[in-house]
Amino acid sequence: MNFSIQPVLENGEYQLIPLQQGDFELLYEVASNPKVWEQHPNKDRYKREMFENFFKGAMESQGAFKIVEKSTGNILGSSRFYDFDEAKNSIFIGYTFYGTYSWGKGINPQIKKLMMDYIFQFVDTVYFHIGKENFRSQIALERLGGKKIAEEEIAYFGEPTRTNFVYEIKKENHFS
Repeated sequence: MNFSIQPVLENGEYQLIPLQQGDFELLYEVASNPKVWEQHPNKDRYKREMFENFFKGAMESQGAFKIVEKSTGNILGSSRFYDFDEAKNSIFIGYTFYGTYSWGKGINPQIKKLMMDYIFQFVDTVYFHIGKENFRSQIALERLGGKKIAEEEIAYFGEPTRTNFVYEIKKENHFS
């Protein structure tokens, strides 16, 4: 891999900044609301010990970001690149969550666009794992042009295996 999966990315309103160990408390503040995880396959990530595990996995991925609102400096959530596959020239985007403050404001499409505009310089296909019951994220990804291509059991870092749908967006179908 001759590119970084953890650059600083930004548009006029938001920045994706590589996640650092010192970001834990501020990110946990966003993640500690049970509503954030209610449609997620692992619904108890709002609990500190479960979020500590999630955060450890984010740090070890070396592809995780905190999502920052530039006008306030507030951390809105997190996302990451993971599972780069050189043979398939593909990568996953996921483990994304936002605090309820950010819901319904069109932030996620902007963040995904930033990530895809960047990564499509290096790969041809981006995949996403989305929980079977996570209807909000399924709709959001379909609006971005994602196509559901499979269903598989995913073993999350230090968490139980859950059923996820796999979505894909190909470079030629992404409009920057």
